[in-house]
Amino acid sequence: EVQLVESGGGLVQPGASLRLSCAASGFTFGNSDMNWVRQAPGKGPEWVSLINSGGGIAWYADSVKGRFIISRDNAKNMVYLQMNSLKPEDAAVYYCNAVANGLSYWGQGTQVTVSS
Repeated sequence: EVQLVESGGGLVQPGASLRLSCAASGFTFGNSDMNWVRQAPGKGPEWVSLINSGGGIAWYADSVKGRFIISRDNAKNMVYLQMNSLKPEDAAVYYCNAVANGLSYWGQGTQVTVSS
């Protein structure tokens, strides 16, 4: 059974940092590209970042480029999202996503709130 479990969300002030984690199991993690996707209240999903299976290539949405860093540890089946200089518009539920065996899998999400 594929499982993705996000953690690390919370309430922070603008300008602060958070590190999200996603623990993956049930598939060949090292063969899968991994995404972070977020959804703010009343809005549709927004893709945030992707890291390739080997961890050497990453892409970012323009809205987070220069502030967020995606990384992965294939030995631990973990993917991370370091979020710096957080803005109120970054507030959302953040989801970890994997495509494995031709199917797309999602975690339950972790809430990030940015407010003074």
